[in-house]
Amino acid sequence: MLLIAGLGNPGPQYARNRHNVGFMAADAIARRHSFSGFSKKFRGEIAEGTLAGDKVLLLKPMTFMNLSGDSVREAMRFYKLSPADLIVIHDELDLAPGKLKLKIGGGNGGHNGLKSIDAHCGKDYKRLRIGIGHPGHKDRVNPHVLGDFAKSDQEWLEPLLDAIADNAELMARGDDAGFLNKIALATGTAAPKPDKPGKPASATGGKPAPAGKSHIRQARNSAQPKTLPTSGPMADMLKKLFGNKD
Repeated sequence: MLLIAGLGNPGPQYARNRHNVGFMAADAIARRHSFSGFSKKFRGEIAEGTLAGDKVLLLKPMTFMNLSGDSVREAMRFYKLSPADLIVIHDELDLAPGKLKLKIGGGNGGHNGLKSIDAHCGKDYKRLRIGIGHPGHKDRVNPHVLGDFAKSDQEWLEPLLDAIADNAELMARGDDAGFLNKIALATGTAAPKPDKPGKPASATGGKPAPAGKSHIRQARNSAQPKTLPTSGPMADMLKKLFGNKD
């Protein structure tokens, strides 16, 4: 059995907050895969269903963000689950809006929901981090995370939530790379392929330098005149500079 906990704060006043994107993702997965309706249990709201043929419990803690671990711990104890059976979906300040990161363990980055879960359940669980961007100064962090997504955010938010829901079975199966690739393709944010060994791209995105030629050699060749005088002092000087090809 897998427990997927989407983090957020309860109440309609928080429903569209950036901090509640975990709740939004959980709702999207429940709708897409025809989970049961959410009901109250484990100091939260739960919905049951299946992903990739396995039973999955979706949990939205109703303890407020700072006490998320209380709700998650109760569910894990009831079903005798380990951290390996837990995926937590949450907002991430240190990722650009719409960017995702999926990994096991790691720091909490000052996220109070993760701090609470770490304290109650350990740190070796999987986290799906959804980027909401940083406001630029620590004094603006609270208004940012507890503020609603802007209208302009809907251009990436709704497609991203749909893509997460559409590909949740890959995440449930542990195919993290496949899940992230599908999300990138669906949202048009696919990362460029790594450069092939021996053909590093330039910092400006230009073509790599031809193999076997130094930058100095290329500069000399590009600067060399197409026609050279064949005799006299100028010819002698040019031969010393560019080399005698005769």
